[in-house]
Amino acid sequence: MIQVIAGKKGSGKTKRLIDLTNTTAREAEHDVIFLDDDNRYMFDVDHKVRFINAEDYHINNADMFIGFLCGMLSSNFDIGTVFIDAFLHLCHTELENTAGIIATLDELGAKHSVDFVLSLSADPEELPEHLRQYLI
Repeated sequence: MIQVIAGKKGSGKTKRLIDLTNTTAREAEHDVIFLDDDNRYMFDVDHKVRFINAEDYHINNADMFIGFLCGMLSSNFDIGTVFIDAFLHLCHTELENTAGIIATLDELGAKHSVDFVLSLSADPEELPEHLRQYLI
């Protein structure tokens, strides 16, 4: 399953994502991952969550990002939820180029029983149709 938290810069997306991450971590029987583009929120996320600064792994494009996720999933069969802050920045892509990435996440989620929760800086009213269906 994919869920998307969208909003303009400063609208509280990251706080909402962190709150959802911490709630999930308290209730989860599986591993929870939080991906971000820096360490700024490392201490805001519950200690049970595996916090990963994706910038440490030199991800330069969407294919590398998907490869990074596949590597995580292949090395840990207990991952149940992956929270991704600054999704567009981590994928190094624009909103209109996300259809293939979202389709791949959907496929990975279904195949490996993993939920993905993404935050992205965009007006929810302006999201493409392939993303609008995942809004929470």
